[in-house]
Amino acid sequence: MVITYPRSERAARARSAVDRLASDGIDAVVFGWVDNAGITRVKSVPLARLEHAAEYGVGAVPCFDRSLVDDSFAAAPAGTGPVGDLRLVPDLDRLVPLAAQPGWAWAPADRCAQDGAPHPSCQRGFARRAAEAVERRGFSVKAGIEVEWVVADAAGAPATLGPAYGMTRVVEFSDYLREVLRALTAQGLTVLQLHPEYAAGQFEVSVAAEGPVEAADTAMLVRHTVRAVSTRHGLRVSYAPVFAEGSVGNGSHLHLSLWRGGRNLAHGGPGRHGLHPDAEQFLAGVLAELPALLALGAPGVASYLRLVPSHFAGAYRCWGLENREAALRLITGSAGGANAEFKCFDAAANPYLVVGGVLAAGLAGLDAGLPLPPETPDDPAATGSAERLPASLPEAIAAYEKSALLRQALGGELYEAVLAVRQAEAELFAGYTDADVLEAVRWRY
Repeated sequence: MVITYPRSERAARARSAVDRLASDGIDAVVFGWVDNAGITRVKSVPLARLEHAAEYGVGAVPCFDRSLVDDSFAAAPAGTGPVGDLRLVPDLDRLVPLAAQPGWAWAPADRCAQDGAPHPSCQRGFARRAAEAVERRGFSVKAGIEVEWVVADAAGAPATLGPAYGMTRVVEFSDYLREVLRALTAQGLTVLQLHPEYAAGQFEVSVAAEGPVEAADTAMLVRHTVRAVSTRHGLRVSYAPVFAEGSVGNGSHLHLSLWRGGRNLAHGGPGRHGLHPDAEQFLAGVLAELPALLALGAPGVASYLRLVPSHFAGAYRCWGLENREAALRLITGSAGGANAEFKCFDAAANPYLVVGGVLAAGLAGLDAGLPLPPETPDDPAATGSAERLPASLPEAIAAYEKSALLRQALGGELYEAVLAVRQAEAELFAGYTDADVLEAVRWRY
């Protein structure tokens, strides 16, 4: 079940939360979910209504399963578009006051039917099912999702032109970055890194690894927090795959490690670079499915303006130790820190779809005993030593349509909704120039 606790217990837990939040000066709670176009949608309630919302949910129309980046909709099955209603049920375990939005709290929401049954197209529910399937096999997963963004001034231009990774940017934005750090820390997150990135006005934050569903929740909380802090500093934020034509884009790299019995299977094993056999098979499964997974992790037309060679975007279907041109970069280190980084996913993606799809593909690799292909030790952009991933959304859609694995993992309804959104967005932007695409989506994410 998506809903972990019975309604009566949820109500009792919500009453306790109301008392706690009231003492913190909270007036309202935002319930968030992410649609198939990667747009965060929300509803909010006054704090006094949290108990009722926790018990019965808040209404949400199912047509958002087919919403596009521009708020139009892909065609629904005949006559069903405006029909029906769902309930947004907040996850009280992730309820947190928002440090940069005084008076507000936030919780991710599961989407349920009126009777509380899981909605088959709930993306968070899909990620949870995939995580539970991993656990049934005797494994666990630790995951983290990097967040990259561009800060712009009121006119929409990058707010700093300082050098990539340069101290200049830290000096110019020290108060801003300190407030980002303090807000994230106040919300219970452990920040690992916070630094300037490559593109003009670009920054990145990484937080500690956690369970896969929790990592997707945290990625959304980080993004909300960064945006709120930026607004307080008079800045605009873009998480779009590419901010300016020809520049390095905003990735949303997924870091993941497979564990069993308290042991990290990316460290200390007999395989290449310390991989255990199960980890090799898991990663092989993801590599095998990667072209289709791009329909989840690189979901928009703009995604393929980022996913180009020689941009450290992971445009090649290969793996390598610390190889930043490979889609799968293996990172070695301590027993706790070794992991695989999937670089080909961007910030337009729904993180729950990405997490769920990667876990499903990895489990398929384990089931089939897939061997991990030979490592790519060089720069595939320079040598042509590896297969290029899909270079456009239509190519990714074609791979997705061939994927029986994703159809089964997502379930028919969610699979078809994702497909409808991808096809509609490909049609929406057909004939657009690259500059037109970027202009259309720059401030949508």
